[in-house]
Amino acid sequence: MTKALGFIDAANRIVTRGLQFTRNKCLTEGKFDAAKMDDHQQAIYSLAVSASELQAARVMLQYADSQTDFEKRLAEGFAADAIHSVYSRLFPIIVEQGWPEGLASFVRATLTIENLTNLGKEITSRNGDVGNRAFDEEKTLMAATFAQFADDIVAPLAENIHRYNLAIPDSILNGIRELGCFGLSVPQRYNGLLPDDQEDSLGMIVVTEELSRASLGGAGSLITRPEIMARALLEGGTEEQKTYWLPKLAAGNPLCAIAITEPDFGSDVASMRLKATATGDGWILDGSKSWSTFAGKAGVLLVLARTNPDLSLGHRGLSLFMVEKPSFDEEAFEVKQSSGGKLSGKAIPTVGYRGMHSYQLFFDNYLVPSTHLIGEGQGVGKGFYFTMRGFTGGRIQTAARACGVMQGAIDKSVRYTRERLVFGKPVGDYQLSQVKFARMAMYLCASRQFTYAVGRLMDQGSGQMEASLVKLFACRAAEWITREAMQLHGGMGYAEETDVSRYWLDARVLSIFEGTEETLALKVVGRNLLENSV
Repeated sequence: MTKALGFIDAANRIVTRGLQFTRNKCLTEGKFDAAKMDDHQQAIYSLAVSASELQAARVMLQYADSQTDFEKRLAEGFAADAIHSVYSRLFPIIVEQGWPEGLASFVRATLTIENLTNLGKEITSRNGDVGNRAFDEEKTLMAATFAQFADDIVAPLAENIHRYNLAIPDSILNGIRELGCFGLSVPQRYNGLLPDDQEDSLGMIVVTEELSRASLGGAGSLITRPEIMARALLEGGTEEQKTYWLPKLAAGNPLCAIAITEPDFGSDVASMRLKATATGDGWILDGSKSWSTFAGKAGVLLVLARTNPDLSLGHRGLSLFMVEKPSFDEEAFEVKQSSGGKLSGKAIPTVGYRGMHSYQLFFDNYLVPSTHLIGEGQGVGKGFYFTMRGFTGGRIQTAARACGVMQGAIDKSVRYTRERLVFGKPVGDYQLSQVKFARMAMYLCASRQFTYAVGRLMDQGSGQMEASLVKLFACRAAEWITREAMQLHGGMGYAEETDVSRYWLDARVLSIFEGTEETLALKVVGRNLLENSV
């Protein structure tokens, strides 16, 4: 692995030179100029994506160093593929700088058709298993427990939830409650499962991955929303708020949803305009939110609203509210208050990610008690900061969801291509299929180990930027792998009754929610890389 790591270092130096070149183009009098950065979006985007691939390759090689020959071959294959991808993407930037000697030879020697074919054969013989996950005993048991729940309870319901756009049934919700999933990010002192003296992001990742393998919309996203709300409360809530709300979140009663995005502003949180006006009885909310997933079923909404009308304050004028409401299974609802206030919601039809239902929300003079502003008086203007810790958790969970979707797609494809005969032999016995499986396995294993590594960083109190980096990488990989899974199924891959068509549709949302691919690449990852490229 040492030699391969050296090649990754060489490729990283190319990216660093590209970042330094781009950084200089984006400065005015030594400071970043937003207009100039917009003029170089393509370069920043390409460099951010390239950095994510090379970081995934580094993690993969470090992981494989202590594993078997199978994992080592996967890791070297992915490293070579990542270098080739980075070179192709950055060619317009680095054409005048040349390419370090030895990289091309490494790529050619590693990505031979023979190597990929043999690797693909091994993937099918392993029934889609892409290598040791390198868990300790506790996480191995956790993965097995939730894998069984996913197979026994979630998987049999997944197709109908998707095809008929059903609400998530109580059999899944109650099972999640009984297993304690809603309390994974709630400390034990508040009746959750999280140890009081340490984080366990890896545990959250393991659970999310296994549930998503069976169904993204039917189970894989259920624990993201309570984590975001729990993190916001832990970050900024009063002790009274924590004592009251956190045990309820841990019990999954009420269920919760997040209302951040607005129709005209998308990921531009600083420009949010839903208005919160102070009154003698609390705060009056007026305005709209969009893409509030699970808002119908939820009994409480975490709502980001503008408490200071001065738009020049940006995110410093935002506060975070907990808005209680009845739970609805319907795709449209309306809540009327005795004071005359009204909250209504309507589900947005989507091509995938069904079960959770994402709503357009409208607040009309809707009264929220002062006790429901996170932090109460001390929380005014701090809502953006309170949400940031939860968003980091949401991004690493999204990477885990991507891994689960990828594993599900590979599992189904291996099984199908063994049974489906074309021109006299199984689809899986053809070279092209085997090469596909090899590359699919490389990207899944890299996504998985990258996600685990970032989870461990977060448990140590860091990893915030890396969470965006791994989400950027894993979600792109999921979209491509599920597409390949459909191809391996041929015509049946396009049929609604086939699981891979659902996986493909669900994977498409992963690069959009919890921070769009472009926003992460340009505003989070890219900006961070430029700032540190001096």
